Amino acid sequence: MYGRDPWGGPLEIHATDSATDDERSRNLQEVDRAALDETQQSWLLGAGEQKKKKKKYVDLGCIIVSRKIFLWTVGTLAVCAFLAGFITLIVKTVPRHHHKKPPPDNYTLALHKALLFFNAQKSGKLPRHNNVSWRGNSCMQDGKSGGTSSAIKDLVGGFYDAGDAIKFNFPKSFAITMLSWSVIEYSAKYEAAGELAHVKDIIKWGTDYFLKTFNSTADTINTLAAQVGSGDTSAGSTTPNDHYCWMRPEDIDYDRPVTECNHCSDLAAEMAAALAAASIVFKDNKAYSQKLVHGATTLFKFSREQRGRYSLASTEASIFYNSTSYWDEFVWGGAWMYFATGNSSYLKLATTPGIAKHAGAFWGGPDYGVLSWDNKLTGAQVLLSRLRLFLSPGYPYEEILRTFHNQTGIIMCSYLPMFTSFNRTRGGLIQLNHGRPQPLQYVVNAAFLAALYSDYLDAADTPGWYCGPNFFSTDVLRDFAKTQIDYILGKNPRRMSYVVGFGNHYPKHVHHRGASIPKNKIKYNCKGGWKWRDTSKPNPNTIVGAMVAGPDKHDGFHDVRTNYNYTEPTLAGNAGLVAALVALSGDKSMGIDKNTLFSAVPPMFPTPPPPPAPWKP
Repeated sequence: MYGRDPWGGPLEIHATDSATDDERSRNLQEVDRAALDETQQSWLLGAGEQKKKKKKYVDLGCIIVSRKIFLWTVGTLAVCAFLAGFITLIVKTVPRHHHKKPPPDNYTLALHKALLFFNAQKSGKLPRHNNVSWRGNSCMQDGKSGGTSSAIKDLVGGFYDAGDAIKFNFPKSFAITMLSWSVIEYSAKYEAAGELAHVKDIIKWGTDYFLKTFNSTADTINTLAAQVGSGDTSAGSTTPNDHYCWMRPEDIDYDRPVTECNHCSDLAAEMAAALAAASIVFKDNKAYSQKLVHGATTLFKFSREQRGRYSLASTEASIFYNSTSYWDEFVWGGAWMYFATGNSSYLKLATTPGIAKHAGAFWGGPDYGVLSWDNKLTGAQVLLSRLRLFLSPGYPYEEILRTFHNQTGIIMCSYLPMFTSFNRTRGGLIQLNHGRPQPLQYVVNAAFLAALYSDYLDAADTPGWYCGPNFFSTDVLRDFAKTQIDYILGKNPRRMSYVVGFGNHYPKHVHHRGASIPKNKIKYNCKGGWKWRDTSKPNPNTIVGAMVAGPDKHDGFHDVRTNYNYTEPTLAGNAGLVAALVALSGDKSMGIDKNTLFSAVPPMFPTPPPPPAPWKP
């Protein structure tokens, strides 16, 4: 049943409704009355009141808002935009005080200069931007005149060792290893100083040359070039050579013999260490890194199979760079081979107690704890202590690694002034070579190891170490390193910087042929350059960054060109200086790179098996 809704709609009336007709009628009447009341109100209200009650809206398309709210919103946004623009205008127009970066510290300044020394020592065809104006191409026939094995045909390149033009591979390979070690640990500091590309170029200049000194493509070799040039002046010999003559390297016209060796474990293992360490530096250049690793593997195999000291077969090597043992190179080279390859057989060799015993790890001695181009045991102990601190490989290496770690702590104690292992000059320079000449090369190595070990402990969240019952913080080690390097840079009784070009007072008569002879388009022959050797005038060319041999045990120094024990710089000495400077430079919080050295090392423990597959019904 349907009825009619008074508002225009159908009204369904169910027969089953419980309401009566009277109730329905009453409801309709109430609805009619409410509608009438509303109509009456609209008649009675005046037109003005109706206008007041009517609100205005703004249609924004997606939403309808009150006009009042819309105007407030737009106004607020306009005011905010005006204020933002006004503030920006003020900031742009008001002059600002730019806070300059703090000037680089002395260690960073000295680092820039110390690296330039290696540019001055380059042999062969020099790159266009070598930045040493008085140097040029030199010794372009090295190794090409015959008299060498068939595998060695070209020995152009590399570095001259010191103030002469001889290329000694034994100290040179140690220098390259030290530079590579410093880059592996402190690449961020090198980059912050703007010297990372420079130091890597120096390392590559050395490793490229080393790859020429043997058949680097072979897996097995039986000979190795140990030296280019000659310095024998015994028995009054007047044969022109690199010591008898005083000539610019660019003017050399005499024969330069090549010395080869067939039983030279020390030299081969040290060169293997240099190539292995450099392979980590160049790990991003995969092809070159693998080439270095292959060469290092060949050299280390040669060192193990054909035993002997390289200086036994060469009179000159025994005079100028005599090697006292090859056992320390086995530990040192084995450690670097392990880090470069991840092959545990090298770690097993480096941690063999018998080899460590032969290297002098357990008996001490007056030179115990002194890192040098001859004895690398201390460097190997610090390097392997790093392995224990960060990776803790456990059995079967733990016992010997713990011994090395404890010995490293003892060595660090011996560097401190409260212990009497080494004397000091009145000016504070530690006498690691017990008063013998040329002390600075040993001091910079110790400074590097102390700063580095301090950073190792900091990175391992270890606040210090014990010397007997006494505990010392890592800052003590860093302070030792700083005092020694500060001495070298000028804080000494003579107020002299022993790094040429650093500060205002430094040696002016450096024992160096290229620096002492002017570049004046005149070619001085073998004896013709003697006048430049013997003159009391300062060198016409400044060999910037060269660290000279250093003062005597009384802090005395003689700036005399002919006295090489005071004024001659060397590659090995400058490499240690560079390493110590970068370790101390910049912000201490930058610290070491913990992971790069271990980039080729596999996990120390078996990889756990994968979890079982999820259960399926």
